[in-house]
Amino acid sequence: MSILVVSVSHKTAPMDLLSRLTLGEDSTTKMLGALVASEHVDEAVVLSTCNRTEVYAAVSRFHGGLAALTQTVEAITGIGVDTLQDSCAVFYDEAAVSHCFQVTSGLDSMVAGEHQILGQVRHALNHAQFEGTVGTTLNSLFQQSLRVAKRVQTETAAGTAGRSLVTAAVDQLAENGIELDGQRVLVVGAGSMASLAAHTVAGVGARVTLVNRTRDKAERLAAAVGGRARPLEELPAALAEADIVITCTGARGIELSAVDFRDTDVRGVIDLALPADVSPDVAALTEVVLVNLDTLAQAAQSAASGFPVAPGEAPAPTALGAGASEIAEAETLVSGEVRDFLGLRRAAAVAPTVVALRSMAQEVMTAELSRLDSRLPDLGDKERAEVEQTVRRVVEKLLHQPTVRVKQLASLPDSPDYAAALRELFALETTTIDSVSQVAR
Repeated sequence: MSILVVSVSHKTAPMDLLSRLTLGEDSTTKMLGALVASEHVDEAVVLSTCNRTEVYAAVSRFHGGLAALTQTVEAITGIGVDTLQDSCAVFYDEAAVSHCFQVTSGLDSMVAGEHQILGQVRHALNHAQFEGTVGTTLNSLFQQSLRVAKRVQTETAAGTAGRSLVTAAVDQLAENGIELDGQRVLVVGAGSMASLAAHTVAGVGARVTLVNRTRDKAERLAAAVGGRARPLEELPAALAEADIVITCTGARGIELSAVDFRDTDVRGVIDLALPADVSPDVAALTEVVLVNLDTLAQAAQSAASGFPVAPGEAPAPTALGAGASEIAEAETLVSGEVRDFLGLRRAAAVAPTVVALRSMAQEVMTAELSRLDSRLPDLGDKERAEVEQTVRRVVEKLLHQPTVRVKQLASLPDSPDYAAALRELFALETTTIDSVSQVAR
C-alpha cells in the first residue's frame, strides 16, 4: 500500500474555501466510510482544523486513489473537484510521510512550532480507529508522527517556545498598541482553542470572562483561570463590559457584526473560529482592531516571503511563530525521523518476498526428502533425521546472508527494487507474496 495525501490549507486556499471544507464529527465519519468503501482506498484518516482539511489514505493506485479522495470530498462538502484541484496540494509516498511528520510537529502550521495541532492529529487518528478505517499502514505512520512531534516539542527551541495562534493574534494587537495586562477580556467559547486563549491572556494579567452555550463548560474554564462565566444569552451585556474580545466557537449560528461593537469599550477583537464568528465589517470600525485567520495568514505569508503585506492589509510581525534557526533545527530532527521511517518501510516491503522465498525453499526441501524416501525405502529413522537436518542446514546457510543483506540494502534511500529482483530471480508467485502480506496485516 502507498500513502496518498490531499491537503487544503492556509498555504493553498483562501479562508472562505477552508471554511466550506471544515468538517464536524458527523461529516468526518461519513467521509471516512465513503473513502474505504471505494475500490482503491484501504485505509483513511481525515484531519480538519481551523487552517487545514486533509485526507490521508493508504491506496493501491495513485490515480485511482486520487480520484476517490477528491470525489469523496466533493460528495461530502459540495465543493467541485475542479475547485479542489486548484486549491490543494497532493503528497505521495515519501512526500506524504514527510508532510505528515511536518504537520504533526507544527512545522507546517500558520504559526510555526505551535503545539495544538498534535492533539488535533491524535483526535483524527482516534476517530479513524473508532470507525475502523485505520490499518497497519496509516497506524504506523501516525503513531510515529506523534512520537516525532513530542521530540520536536521537548528537544528543540521551536517546540519549547510555546507559540500558538493565540499568541500570534495577541502580538498583532500589541503592534497596534493594545496590551492585555489589566484589560477586561471576553472569551466566547469553551473548547480547546478557547481554553488556550483564556489561559494565555490570564497569564499576562487580563481579567477573563467566559461565555459559552454550555454554562458548565464555561464555569469550569473560568474557575481554572480565575475568571467568571456567563451564559450565551448574556453575550450583549458581556460585550458592553469588555475591552478585548476573543471568539473561537466555530459555531455557524454565531456571528458578531459591527453593530454589536458600537457603543462599547471594545478596542481589539480576535476571531480564531472557522467558520468565522465575527463579520469582516468589524474591520471598518476605526476604534476597533480586528485580528482573524485572514490577517494571521497574511502575516504568515509575509514572514515566509520576507516581504510586507500589501497596503491596507493588517500589519505583519517580523516573524510568526518560531524563528528561522529554530525551525531549521526542528526540520533537521524531522528529516532524520522521516529518513529512518522510510528505511523501515522499505525493509518491511521486502519482507513478504523474503518469507515467500523461504517458503519456496522449504517446499523444495520437503519434496526432495519425499523423493529420497521413495528411492531409499530402507533408510532408518536415525539416518533420515540426520539427512534432513543436513539439508535444512545447507538451505539455511545458503539463504541466511542474502536475505539479511536484502533487508539491509532495501532500507537505503534510492535503493533498487530488491523485492522485484528476488521475484524475478527465483520465479516467485505474486499470489504467494500477496497472501503473506495479507497475513502480516
